[in-house]
Amino acid sequence: MMRRDAWREYSRGTLWLMPLVSVMLSIALGAVFARIDVGRESLLAFQGTADDARTLLIGITSTMVTVIALLLGLAVVALQLSSTQFSPRLLRNFLRDRPNQVVLSVFVGTFSYSAAGLFDVGVAGGERVDDFPRFAVAVAVVLLFLSLALLVFFADHLAHSIQVDHILMVVERATLPVIARLTVTVARAPAAPSGALMVAATSSGYVQFVHVERLLAAATARRVNIRLRPRVGEHVVAGSTLAWVWPTSGADGQSSVAGIASVVDDAVRIGFERTDEMDPALGMRQLCDTACKALSPAINDPYTAIQACEHLSVLFAALAARPLGDTVVRDAQRSVLVAVPARSFTEYLALFAGLIRRFGASEPTVIAAMLRLLVVTVEAMGLEPDRWAAVENEADLLVVAAQRAVIEPADLEVVNRERAALQHLLLVRQAAVREEFG
Repeated sequence: MMRRDAWREYSRGTLWLMPLVSVMLSIALGAVFARIDVGRESLLAFQGTADDARTLLIGITSTMVTVIALLLGLAVVALQLSSTQFSPRLLRNFLRDRPNQVVLSVFVGTFSYSAAGLFDVGVAGGERVDDFPRFAVAVAVVLLFLSLALLVFFADHLAHSIQVDHILMVVERATLPVIARLTVTVARAPAAPSGALMVAATSSGYVQFVHVERLLAAATARRVNIRLRPRVGEHVVAGSTLAWVWPTSGADGQSSVAGIASVVDDAVRIGFERTDEMDPALGMRQLCDTACKALSPAINDPYTAIQACEHLSVLFAALAARPLGDTVVRDAQRSVLVAVPARSFTEYLALFAGLIRRFGASEPTVIAAMLRLLVVTVEAMGLEPDRWAAVENEADLLVVAAQRAVIEPADLEVVNRERAALQHLLLVRQAAVREEFG
């Protein structure tokens, strides 16, 4: 059975849920509107005959079937384009696009409303009648014009949504709140002792979400420590180690760890795909994939890679302004701990900057864009020499990769200029540290 939080996340990316609700709502509204009598002379009443009303409803129904097929066809084209041109991991963003879900729901609702109206408009007891719910038929006309307006809106929205600027902006805006919600501690997650109980994963998939508060409550009640092995966003295999559990000092080991496996399994959600609830690396991966795909021989679009680097710099600046590392929480007595491993700033930098560096080493403008990313990152972080060292190491790797791959020395001028700007900024920050701490 799907958990409530998993269902909430799944429902955000479905194309069938909102249309299904729309079908039920439209049929219910049709039943209500059919009982409203506004009079033949009212401006809210359909002025035609019963046969005209049935013909109108039949026409709306057949039209909406065509429009729905057109909408789904265009959506499939957009999904195919985003998958092949940018990254297959961007498909979930299109599926979760709320305007697309709303437009499809209105179209399906209009079809259902009109089709349901054919059951009682102009007929009763299997015979034709002249009396029919004129207000309900008038509402069908309103829904038709609303669908026409939304069709034009959908065409405009689709044209904008497949533009690379919009795609990258959506990824950036979706990832920034995830970074803002990160909860980390200064302490590193302790290693599990040799006698710790291994809790196996019950299913294969990606770690999507960890309910740290549930783990802490269960650990406190049983007087045990819990340390997860995979990070959020990493893949686990059924039967492999999901977590280690060991009793606190003074607790009875056998009774303490009894039944903890089910608690860990309930608190750690594993699904078939990565989600961005607790995983900012997913959005960074989407931007990184777009850059690498643009640099491939099949696409050969360096400027798209540069744009991806620019949006990636926004995320790195947000990461640089925050403490990063493992999440370690303790109970009130600080005798019980729950540890969830996570990436450090250096690991984020090495992973995503390293990928683009290896694919874009032969393009000086891409290397220069990555160096500008490092400049923005240093400007966003505080006086943190450890992170400066990681940035400087990555900058050296970028320059060396460009020098190795670029044949013409003149092409490296832009790279050398950005490297000099970064070096100057680091010297200024180092001088500030010496002045502050003597």
